[in-house]
Amino acid sequence: MLHFEEIVFGPIHSRRLGASLGINLLPPVGKLCNFDCIYCECGWNRDGRSEGRFPDLETYRQALSWKLQKAHAEGTLIDSITFSGNGEPTLHPQFPEIIDITIDLRDRYYPEAKISVLSNATRVNDYAVREALMKVDNPIMKIDASTDGRIALINQPSGHYRLSEIVEGLLKFNGNFILQTMFLDSPAFSTADPDNLEGWYGLVRKLKPRELMVYTLDRETPQKNLVKYTVERMEELVAPLREEGFKIQIRG
Repeated sequence: MLHFEEIVFGPIHSRRLGASLGINLLPPVGKLCNFDCIYCECGWNRDGRSEGRFPDLETYRQALSWKLQKAHAEGTLIDSITFSGNGEPTLHPQFPEIIDITIDLRDRYYPEAKISVLSNATRVNDYAVREALMKVDNPIMKIDASTDGRIALINQPSGHYRLSEIVEGLLKFNGNFILQTMFLDSPAFSTADPDNLEGWYGLVRKLKPRELMVYTLDRETPQKNLVKYTVERMEELVAPLREEGFKIQIRG
């Protein structure tokens, strides 16, 4: 399984974001997430118990500043500064301050680069976290299924989770976010199930995100009996939304 031991790593090629400088705000060993997705490239939560602490603000500032200065001096292309790493980035207790530091350093060294946050959207109802997410160029928020029951099958959230509450939080973005959805089949769940698909269409129509980011399996997964979708199949499934004018990015 994939884990990131550095706070700042890359840049690496991202099929969705181009030359992506990765940010891991989680402890360097293990995994820390309030989801336990059946497809997570970092493996199961139980197998990646986190060790160590979150990076403090000064440690983070120094790591990102050094990396950006070095990349700038070497003429390295950076399209996106991307928060992902060993779990859910918004769990860092000083996430809003981290975003302010990132914007300052981005503007200084790579003003053309976008700041992207890959999040499961579970903290969009925390005011400070939501305000921070609204400051970045690409707040990429995950909804993989259309009901709480289906989300329990694919994302396995820990603690309190209600899709209706996530939707209410995302509505406050007024469409200025990217909605990300994983397309796959498992013995217990299928994205293409008509009930799930119709419910997902309804969520998209209600939220009106500026872009949809639809993707499928790319790396090793902790659950082994998952089925990847072809680009052609995903195009077929999102066709009604594309016809309605939604901007959709598909990655196989």
